[in-house]
Amino acid sequence: MIRRTSRLARVLSSALAAGALLTTAACSDDGDKDGARDSGVTASPAARKQPTPSPTATLTESGAQTALITAADIEDDWTQVKDTEAENWHDSLLIGTVDVSDFLTAKADAADCQRLMDSLYDDDLLGKPSGANALRGFTQDDSRLLYQVASYDRSDPQDSLNWMAKLPDECDQFTMTENGEERTVQVIETSLPKVGDARQGLRVTVQGTTDGEGATLTLDVAAVRVGNDAITVTAGGLDGDEHDSVEQAVKLGTQRLQDVLAGKSPAASPSEIE
Repeated sequence: MIRRTSRLARVLSSALAAGALLTTAACSDDGDKDGARDSGVTASPAARKQPTPSPTATLTESGAQTALITAADIEDDWTQVKDTEAENWHDSLLIGTVDVSDFLTAKADAADCQRLMDSLYDDDLLGKPSGANALRGFTQDDSRLLYQVASYDRSDPQDSLNWMAKLPDECDQFTMTENGEERTVQVIETSLPKVGDARQGLRVTVQGTTDGEGATLTLDVAAVRVGNDAITVTAGGLDGDEHDSVEQAVKLGTQRLQDVLAGKSPAASPSEIE
């Protein structure tokens, strides 16, 4: 702290200690009024630390349920299904063994692509949740949309997002085999609204056969991290593109999760406002 000698000169020697304390307090007050003034004192690491952008509250089971989207939050004519039905959704076109010969760096890339297909089938794209977990399913014609809110407080969801970001390069196109049948898989990156702390979008297309006839399964996949919690959305089917609904689910769903973590009630769904 810079001394103000003109003031100290007027302080009696018997009150020197008290005068010094008053000087320090006055200098501190001036710093509060003028944030740009350099006091000459370096702030402690604790003082320099900025608030984290994400809520830090622990996600509870009831909170995860509250953070789930409704049919009113997504585009088109989606209908909510029973939770038990959504929990058992598994598309057989996602089953298969990745052909290692398709890859230049065979073992590493093939393992990542196999992990992708297995996690899409098991609905655990970011790994098994370590805390609260809730999911909700919707149908529209022959398409399905599965939405999940989960806590990964004993793992790192960012690691999974980093893994997803590599897949459009590592797994851009490859072959899977199941019971002698070959399936061609393509993976591309998709854009998502800039919400949450980090996000990643993918489109996975699988060409194969169903009941002896040619079929193409198209899935739009999205994951958004909010602190140690995350939402994941998987939507699609044989009808194809569901990217608009995924974008809407990501945008409104992330806000719902942030509201819950902040101790707020999520905003009303769009249809409830109109």
